[in-house]
Amino acid sequence: MSHFVELGLEAATIDSADYIIIDMDTYGGALADADLIRTALLEYPKPVYVYINKNAASAGALISIACDSIYMDEGSNIGSATVVDGEGKPAPDKYQSYMRAMMRATAETNKRNPDIAADMVGSVVGTDSITVGKVTAFTTSEAIAHGYCEGEVHSLDELIKHVHLEKATIHTFELSTTDNIINFFMNPALRGLLLLLIIGGIYFELQSPGIGFPLAAAAVGVILYFVPSYLNGLAENWEILIFFAGAILLILEITVIPGFGLAGLSGLLLIVASLILVALNNNVFDFTFVPNGDIYITSATVLLSFTMGIVLVFVAGNQFMKSSLFNKISLQDTFQSSEGFTSNLNTESLIGRQGISYSVLRPSGKVMIDGIIFDAYTRGEYVEEKKSIEVIEHVGNSLKVKEIHV
Repeated sequence: MSHFVELGLEAATIDSADYIIIDMDTYGGALADADLIRTALLEYPKPVYVYINKNAASAGALISIACDSIYMDEGSNIGSATVVDGEGKPAPDKYQSYMRAMMRATAETNKRNPDIAADMVGSVVGTDSITVGKVTAFTTSEAIAHGYCEGEVHSLDELIKHVHLEKATIHTFELSTTDNIINFFMNPALRGLLLLLIIGGIYFELQSPGIGFPLAAAAVGVILYFVPSYLNGLAENWEILIFFAGAILLILEITVIPGFGLAGLSGLLLIVASLILVALNNNVFDFTFVPNGDIYITSATVLLSFTMGIVLVFVAGNQFMKSSLFNKISLQDTFQSSEGFTSNLNTESLIGRQGISYSVLRPSGKVMIDGIIFDAYTRGEYVEEKKSIEVIEHVGNSLKVKEIHV
């Protein structure tokens, strides 16, 4: 919603609008986003009216007070701005104190009683068990009596007539096609599929480095997962940097760093952490206002997608290799030894010969024997560069080797 308001104000500026009218019906929301909306409205150079169509609770009260004029429908309410945590319980007093100061400052800016605004937040009572004392909320008539509403109206049209804008040209802000596409990719179900694409692509590329297609698919998934979240203000720069730090560690594990997977494991952990953090509206690891249920569900979704991505690679990959499309793009002819073909360019058996690992074997790579480099692979174990090896099997041009300790 903060992004929606930002876009709406930008559109109003482009259209040279003389007035802004906000149609509000909300029980509240995240404090950080409410503050962004509040600041944008306070700084906007044109008059801003708000029409409270039944509810302006909590963050809605803060945003309403930031407007130049408040109008309320019959049966509407404004107030009850106590700060709560992700489970709906009152937050510690430092949050309440900050909210009271914000409400007071906003009310003072628009010439309203700041004490009433602070009372809408309430004060924390007790230390062992946090409770909140009396919290102010007004009906329409009470808000008018206390200077928190300019008048009662029953529709936007009535508000427009009340402020003498009957002859004005009305522009109703709606999201553009681009913004609708962005919101489409914010759909939780689609984001789950994108997670499958990202994790499955990374895993398949790790299993068969150099193919390129799985990595390209993962890159597309990354773009479609992160960009909409970033444009909506959900993804922070540091959360995205964590993902790319993890990706770099994975690349280094594959191509440069010798070892037993520490860099790769760290990279995977950073990637998974980034995918979880981007989906949660945390404030630099502060999850005070994130519901516990959201944390569990998001973590489970990412981990489930990780598992399903691996399963999908095996199942879909196996089916693809059996498909007619794969037959069209792969070599189907075989060259039998009975027909005079041979793949063994080395007629001398190398079994028992010793040499060194010319590159890292994980488990495949290259070895050097008597100054000649051969393609080789191990039985599954990891062999670092320049280690002594022995050939234990020689089939065609492929050498199976093991590390020997001298």
